Amino acid sequence: MKLPSLPTLLSFNGGYVDTLGFLSLSGLFTAHVTGNFVTLGATMAHGLDGAWSKLLALPVFCVIVFASRLACLKIQGTGRSPIRAMLVVKLALLVAVAAMSFVYGPFNGDNSRITLAVALILVSAMAIQNGLHKAHLGKAPPSTLMTGTTTQIMLDLADILANPKSDEIAAAKARVIKMGAAVITFAAGCGIGAAGFMFAPLVAFSLPAILTVVALFASSAGADS
Repeated sequence: MKLPSLPTLLSFNGGYVDTLGFLSLSGLFTAHVTGNFVTLGATMAHGLDGAWSKLLALPVFCVIVFASRLACLKIQGTGRSPIRAMLVVKLALLVAVAAMSFVYGPFNGDNSRITLAVALILVSAMAIQNGLHKAHLGKAPPSTLMTGTTTQIMLDLADILANPKSDEIAAAKARVIKMGAAVITFAAGCGIGAAGFMFAPLVAFSLPAILTVVALFASSAGADS
């Protein structure tokens, strides 16, 4: 059985974790952290829970991306790919979240220390995914933020419609297929993340760890492009 490609797994995981985190942790975006500026403003205006996680999400995200990049460069200096090593670190973080969910869940999005810890661990895991994707899977569409991907799809579709005989149309069609698949996969992750929150809030936090295990096999099989 052929495994999904690593970018496909990361896109699904991005949509899943962002949606599950948003629903479980008072509107926290674990992967699309700049959106937390908006939700932090809403929290301040309406007195909602989760202010600390939204306030700390961006600095924690930045520190983890910075630290993981240094680790990747050190690993690369030995002549090895850092992809598997970073996936293992991400897996450890997601396993910790899954265990905390079984012990302390379901989470209600309050300001407790446990909820804050879960939120920042998820942010750290997704920071590793974002940095890894940007630095080592640059040919694949982004696995978390779909705004730029959707914009490019619409630009390419307009170009194809306006000038179907152009020499660049073949490349545009290839981009539409590749990016469209990423958007669909991300959306599927969002839908299943919402279903997990609704029907299995304790078990739902285990799926990202399982997906990362599959990603490790996909990476070793060379399915990372």
